[in-house]
Amino acid sequence: MAKGVIADASTADSPRRRSGVPLPTHAALTIASHTLAHRVGERCVLDALAAGKEVALARNTPDFVKPGRALGMSLADPFVSRKPIRLVPRGEGRIQILIDEGGTAVTAGAPIHRLLEIGPGELLAGVPLELADRVVLLLHQVVAGEERTRDALGMIGESAGIRRVRAHVERLADLHVPVLLRGETGTGKELVARALHDHGPRRGGPFVSVNLGAVPRELAAAELFGAQKGAYTGATRDREGFFRAARGGTLFLDEVGEASPEVQAMLLRVLETGEMYPVGGQAPVATDARILAATDADLDAQIRDGHFKAPLLHRLAGYEIRLPPLRERREDIGVLFYHFAREELSALGEAHRLSPEDPYTAPWMPASLMARLLRFAWPGNIRQLRNLTRQLVIGSRGSAQVTLDPRLLAELGEELAPPAGPGRPAQEPPGKPRRRPSEIGEAELLAALRESAWDLKGASDRLGIPRSSIYDVIDRYPGIRTAGDLDAAEIEQCYEACGGDLDAMVQRLQVSERALKRRLKELGLEGRRA
Repeated sequence: MAKGVIADASTADSPRRRSGVPLPTHAALTIASHTLAHRVGERCVLDALAAGKEVALARNTPDFVKPGRALGMSLADPFVSRKPIRLVPRGEGRIQILIDEGGTAVTAGAPIHRLLEIGPGELLAGVPLELADRVVLLLHQVVAGEERTRDALGMIGESAGIRRVRAHVERLADLHVPVLLRGETGTGKELVARALHDHGPRRGGPFVSVNLGAVPRELAAAELFGAQKGAYTGATRDREGFFRAARGGTLFLDEVGEASPEVQAMLLRVLETGEMYPVGGQAPVATDARILAATDADLDAQIRDGHFKAPLLHRLAGYEIRLPPLRERREDIGVLFYHFAREELSALGEAHRLSPEDPYTAPWMPASLMARLLRFAWPGNIRQLRNLTRQLVIGSRGSAQVTLDPRLLAELGEELAPPAGPGRPAQEPPGKPRRRPSEIGEAELLAALRESAWDLKGASDRLGIPRSSIYDVIDRYPGIRTAGDLDAAEIEQCYEACGGDLDAMVQRLQVSERALKRRLKELGLEGRRA
């Protein structure tokens, strides 16, 4: 992955105000692909839909704005019709896309002939819209009023998670607190660690990265703490070791979940005492490095299985940051793709392809291909996107348009299935294997809860995880609450506002009906059907 590009990250933080009340969300359109590459990433927040008003989408309306800027402009593509596409609110988070005869051709997985209704589950996941086979917009949700950081910190993307990770870096950079970065492979954990180092008081010191999974157990002590000359066979000179190499700076312990039991024991001792013994040394040496660690393993499961030491996790996780997979932040895919493409095209001397002089020129990036990238599951995350972009650019070298060879076409065959909406229940095939709870992202969890009317058993069945595990998943995302998280005043206020109607209260509070009934009984209230 290119320096300065990191994955979207979130932690136990979620889009909520300090009071604990979740922030409202609005539908938005983000440009994922455009003939003029500099337009990619511009956004139009459709707050009129939340007010019950329809929005017209055409060549000259509405304006799309770069996040953080005040002025924007319309799509201005000559092949997008002036006859508007209408986005109409239909209540309960549903949006209808209406296309009049003779208007712009729109594809959302399949051509929209007259009308398409988008449910809250689809909106949460993001819906790619291809306009006139040239422009690709992603219809998705954004958090209203979410804090913006003072500095981009070299991080690319404007999804809610990338904003949160910037905020975390600003809060943490000047502290000596150990940080544990969790996330799937390829999500950019080392780059988050570098951002913490580069923006803290130790920026002038070294940044030392070590893959603990590659440290041989028989040489672990020497690798980590150093060794004196003659301490063991082959020690022909003094060895510094990673901890001493990082003094005055940052030591990044990558793949900490792959560390052997011997390495875990060594790390725990030095983190508890702040001292280490070089191999062959008689006196302890004080450590002076900020510790950052990263893993894609489920350390909690490893602790239960006896493969990882719980005290070590507690020492490493003074603060945790979770980096969600790329499939949970599809609004950033277009920006990341064009960033990587610009680097590759510049190296080939073909950067001009991203900004043609003739507005009628066919786009360098076919709309259907970008829509395919937006729907792809990205098991390798940003690293995979970077590699695929390089292959697309080099494979299309000298061509006016990106082409997809059969091998890459097969690689992109694993697409995200559209979420099931109301009236289209998700069907889990017989024998479907159970998934690890750590694989479930916030967007997927929230969609499953909504589609199950906040019934936890139904949601766990949809997600393919054990019923007992869904509480662990919910606990990772405080923005998603259970009935037990609600205080009495909020429940009583909702009871009065809904006239005691249980169904209305479930929809308003977004919690399990069964659990809400128990809370009502505890408070001496009685929920009833309308």
